[in-house]
Amino acid sequence: MAPRLDVRGLTVELPTRAGWIKPVNDVSFALSEGETLGIVGESGSGKTMLALALMGLEPPGARHSGEAWLHRSRNGAGGNGSNLLAASDDDMRAIRGGEIAMIFQEPMTALNPVVRVGAQIEEAIRVHAPGLGRGEIRRRALEAIERAAIPEPERRARQYPHQLSGGLRQRAMIAMALAAGPSVLIADEPTTALDVTVQKQILELLETLRRDLRLSLLFITHDLGVVAQIADRVAVMYAGRIVEEGPSAEVLRHPRHPYTEGLLRAAPRLAREKLASIPGSIPSLDALPPGCAFAPRCSRRVPECDAALPELIHAAGAAENHHARCILAR
Repeated sequence: MAPRLDVRGLTVELPTRAGWIKPVNDVSFALSEGETLGIVGESGSGKTMLALALMGLEPPGARHSGEAWLHRSRNGAGGNGSNLLAASDDDMRAIRGGEIAMIFQEPMTALNPVVRVGAQIEEAIRVHAPGLGRGEIRRRALEAIERAAIPEPERRARQYPHQLSGGLRQRAMIAMALAAGPSVLIADEPTTALDVTVQKQILELLETLRRDLRLSLLFITHDLGVVAQIADRVAVMYAGRIVEEGPSAEVLRHPRHPYTEGLLRAAPRLAREKLASIPGSIPSLDALPPGCAFAPRCSRRVPECDAALPELIHAAGAAENHHARCILAR
């Protein structure tokens, strides 16, 4: 069975005063029906730019290469795949929201502050089903609000974003994203600004929707605890590239890249112990080292790390689908 989303060698380039930089550099992965893939990394690693490229929402002046095949049928069969990176603006308007949708990180800036929540959800339905009558659109909007577990759907639909709590605003974003029935959902750090109890509720809601609707979920986060809770597989990004990928349980228990190890050591735990931060910072994208981008921060650096960019290879002794971009993984 073909994957629902198949990304091959996706590269995004942005113009700067210092020249072109690549916040997303030769990224490949596949996402199956009903599967959750977690994308993890520090701020500036390229996670959000990857999501924006898949949605056709890159900044002005950006250019991209590679392929991103979206299979529209529920079983991925047949010749119904669309390359998102080659789609026209008109095609992307039809695909965006109808086949692939995105939940943005900060709902207060993503929602229109002067339009009622219900009207914004109705607009998402109307764009993809222009032949529906007003009553049917309203019914579907209320159904989407209920599906997102928002209490009192009729009353909440009449309210403005500022009248909702942070958790309810995020649920409204989820309702809007799913209103037109997409098969692939991208969630860009949807729990970052929420308190712990609301985070748990949003994660449980996304898990329920993924299971019930057979969604393919691309979940972007910097929180390894969230990845452990929600993702089937995880891809760790650093300086625009995937440096480790594999089943969540194995990657988090037996990481094969020093950067992943550093992220795990830096994560807070219940036990009282000193957090071990990763020294240094992500290198500037216009001045990447010639070899491994993580080498200047790596405590296990050897001369070979500076010679050439390591390939993403199968990690020795690991599961067949566990890969790392590190010479030590051999």
